[in-house]
Amino acid sequence: MLKTFELCPKKFEFQYVKNISMPVDDEVFETGKNIHALASYFLQKEDISNMEMSLSDKEKQLWEYLKNIKYFTYKTVATEYNLTVKIGEQFFGGRLDALVENEEHLYILDYKTGSAPKNAKYDYQTMIYLLAVSEFYKTNDINFVYIDLKNKDEVCVDLKTESKEKLLNDIKKNQFK
Repeated sequence: MLKTFELCPKKFEFQYVKNISMPVDDEVFETGKNIHALASYFLQKEDISNMEMSLSDKEKQLWEYLKNIKYFTYKTVATEYNLTVKIGEQFFGGRLDALVENEEHLYILDYKTGSAPKNAKYDYQTMIYLLAVSEFYKTNDINFVYIDLKNKDEVCVDLKTESKEKLLNDIKKNQFK
């Protein structure tokens, strides 16, 4: 929702305030939905063999790349996880695709079947998810990882590279009225 507001406040108003539905590309939507579901079950150690057999060729390529990334070898904390954080006088929330951990860090994973933000470090979704997870787990050892499946690329943002205070101030000064 925040990305929509950032790109086009009028579209945000129509879609989220006035609840006017927007047309979507069904194939892109279905591909994303299928990959996200598969990843969630996989990380929860469910048997996904039947699901894998029903994937389209395009989905199989995306899935092969995703299931072999290093983050999928880490311990799963949560998948498809809703979270909320209060910043200033407003609540912000979202849904994490996955939260995993190794011995050193928590990693917020966000799979993109479309494309990742051009400057992930300053993306609202990145900032809010990092702050929410930091507050909930009481740690700053958090990384946000955009996994761009289409381009087989990863963009990682470390919470420590930006101070929490700077992130909070950036969001507060851009509060949505």
